[in-house]
Amino acid sequence: MGKEQGIKVAIVTGATGGIGFEVARRLGKDGYTVILNGIEDEAGAKRVEELASEGITAEYYGFDVTNEDEVNSNIKAIGEKYGRIDVLVNNAGGLGGRSRFEEMTTEFYRKVMALNLDSVFFTSRAAIPYLKKGEDPTIINYTSNAGWNAGGPGAGIYGTSKAGVHAITRALAKDLAEYGIRVNAVSPGTIDTPFHAQIKSTKPDVFASWKNNILLGRLGQPEEVASVVSFLAGKDASFLTAETIQVGGGQALGI
Repeated sequence: MGKEQGIKVAIVTGATGGIGFEVARRLGKDGYTVILNGIEDEAGAKRVEELASEGITAEYYGFDVTNEDEVNSNIKAIGEKYGRIDVLVNNAGGLGGRSRFEEMTTEFYRKVMALNLDSVFFTSRAAIPYLKKGEDPTIINYTSNAGWNAGGPGAGIYGTSKAGVHAITRALAKDLAEYGIRVNAVSPGTIDTPFHAQIKSTKPDVFASWKNNILLGRLGQPEEVASVVSFLAGKDASFLTAETIQVGGGQALGI
């Protein structure tokens, strides 16, 4: 394919639903050609159609962000097609289940670390040559309160992986500053997404009680995370790097 010169390109991993899709939509409205990544190809195709109906140019690339070879080949294909990458949003990640350390299998440990930390390393490393060719290039990662408080029962390795994301964000910022590539992170609090659908339907009282630990007294919306990602990607954040922004309504303080 020929290079699509002059088009600003944003890649959002894990973008077939939840926060990732709203981030993709917001960046599309900001004028980026948006590359959605995921592992659910049917959902990806539908999301691209949905964005197209809103006048947003989008493509879907199906690959597993924990698979080094798949990441390398797909990021290269995107970079070669457009000749640049301007924004990389490492949105993919998740709890991966719960396990206390005594019973934790090595397989579970490696799965959660791969999902949350390996994925950031693989995608960032692959994108760097193309970010160097971008305009105001930036990487935006996702950490969590669990990176500071080590997570709830059974989520200790999730917290460990997110602490790693906090550190790799700062390390990448140091490493890439000479190229003008900024690297920051967002730390979403409890956001009302399909991620919580099961507990919302089976234990509505528990779900409703979560807002009691948030200073602003409500759960966040995906669009509220997307607006912060939009800010970090844009010129208004041109002097921000190595920072983590809490997007949690004051949840990090605890009440």
